[in-house]
Amino acid sequence: MKNTLLILLLPLVLLCSCGPKEKADLVIYQGQIYTANPQMPQAEAVAVAGGKIVFVGKKDRAKTYIGDDTKVIELEGKTMIPGFVESHGHLLGLGNFKRNLDLMKVNNYEELVEMVREAVTKAEPGEWILGRGWHQSKWIPQPEAMVKGYQIHDALSAVSPDNPVMLEHASGHAIFANAKAMEIAGINAKSDVGEGGEIIRDPQGKPTGIFTENAESLIGRHVPRSSPQSIRKDLETAIETCLKYGITSFQDAGSNQMAIDAYKEFLQTGKMNIRLWVMLSGSDSSLLESWYKKGPERGSFLNIGAIKLYSDGALGSRGAWLLNEYTDRPGHFGNPVTPIDKIASISKEGLSHGFQVCTHAIGDRANREVLNVYEAAFEAYPDKKDHRFRIEHAQHVHPADIPRFAELGVIPSMQAIHMSSDRPWAIDRLGLLRIQKSAYMWKAFLESGAKVINGTDAPVEPVDPIPGFYAFITRKTLKGTPEGGYEPEQKMSRAEALKAYTLDAAYGAFEEKMKGSIEVGKYADFTVLSQNIMNIPEDQILNTEVVMTIVDGKVKYKKTVGKLSQK
Repeated sequence: MKNTLLILLLPLVLLCSCGPKEKADLVIYQGQIYTANPQMPQAEAVAVAGGKIVFVGKKDRAKTYIGDDTKVIELEGKTMIPGFVESHGHLLGLGNFKRNLDLMKVNNYEELVEMVREAVTKAEPGEWILGRGWHQSKWIPQPEAMVKGYQIHDALSAVSPDNPVMLEHASGHAIFANAKAMEIAGINAKSDVGEGGEIIRDPQGKPTGIFTENAESLIGRHVPRSSPQSIRKDLETAIETCLKYGITSFQDAGSNQMAIDAYKEFLQTGKMNIRLWVMLSGSDSSLLESWYKKGPERGSFLNIGAIKLYSDGALGSRGAWLLNEYTDRPGHFGNPVTPIDKIASISKEGLSHGFQVCTHAIGDRANREVLNVYEAAFEAYPDKKDHRFRIEHAQHVHPADIPRFAELGVIPSMQAIHMSSDRPWAIDRLGLLRIQKSAYMWKAFLESGAKVINGTDAPVEPVDPIPGFYAFITRKTLKGTPEGGYEPEQKMSRAEALKAYTLDAAYGAFEEKMKGSIEVGKYADFTVLSQNIMNIPEDQILNTEVVMTIVDGKVKYKKTVGKLSQK
């Protein structure tokens, strides 16, 4: 009789023991959940406790985690993915961009001049007028008067005689200044910048108002510096913007100590609502020396563990350093921005102190030189195995150098949206053969074994990840052209594109064990989308919106229209 009773009670004991010992803070179900975990690509439900994922799987099982205090979010058929990881952006630049003239949608020079004219009417005499986003190669029609592919300042200066104006190119690698700004900076026909930049001059030798690469500082040093108060405001704006677009982690490509102090203040006061990986500005030697002594800092919301360097400029400003001359400017090869020997010394010193090195390289010459420098650093410190050095952009890479990324363990940190924005005019810079064989080579990198990570380079491009995802899988402009996409053999699959913006992006900052996929033990960082980007027709992807952003298991952004059901 006793044995019979034990047999009857055994199923009840097993049933009671299969439920979780602790209840969850949050349970999410009733939608499409894509995990970016190859072992379990999709799930029905997720449970969260203490800011971390405690269950991923079937809805019925997830319901056993629901207690009296558990918050339940019903997705109502919407799609949830791991939180987007912006793998290359400029956080304070994103916030600052919102305060100045947004020139991204300017269609021609006349519209730019009109925007400045309106700004002058609202400004005090002598007040600086700042803006960013213009790109002369996208203008229709092109200005009648151009020098070396750029407009001249006469019309701009005519509408702003008493206000200095500095307008940054979309790439960030050139500026356009008016006569007043050049007067303040003491710029004249005899001014010189030395190596690593150019003052564009007309045939008579007069400055046209265009300053590229290192020459930008001739004007920029006279612009009033940001105050701690304005930095805090920029940071607040940037964080809010990231959350609106489903970005839960941001890899900040170059910060000074003042920015880092603001980040730490936000962390201490509970206002750092995204996770931040910071690259130190490599141009500040004293900053690097101080951090070499301290070493990297790790935390769940703030990590300081990398160094950002610049090897060349951008294609748009013809500053990208090429092996062969520009197709649309014969005899011009672009230029190095930082001496290669300096990049070499910082790469070795950074590696020896435990810092990742991330170097901007767009042209094929720049990429080759940086790979050579990295290889020498790795040989000098053979005990440093998991370095994960990166090349930021890797936009134009000679075919012979593409396999070297995987061989050396170097990460190509690429921005798919640059292809959508730049490809229509980039062919003028590089010509058809180079465009087809060596530019925006995402699939070639993947097939060689490299991990490609995605971002926007905000504020160079809008920080919204959806256009970048679209670009990866379609190879089209945001207007949906051309049919079939540019160089379609380089398209990514949707699973590859999602991984590049989540799990592999986290890998790019040594954080793949903590974030980037929806797996037990990882941070509860999620993005909820209005549409299923993994299976809807590609021409509908750009209509997708973020309806909710969850960081550390807490809802940090919720679209006011079309709320999800919460209990």
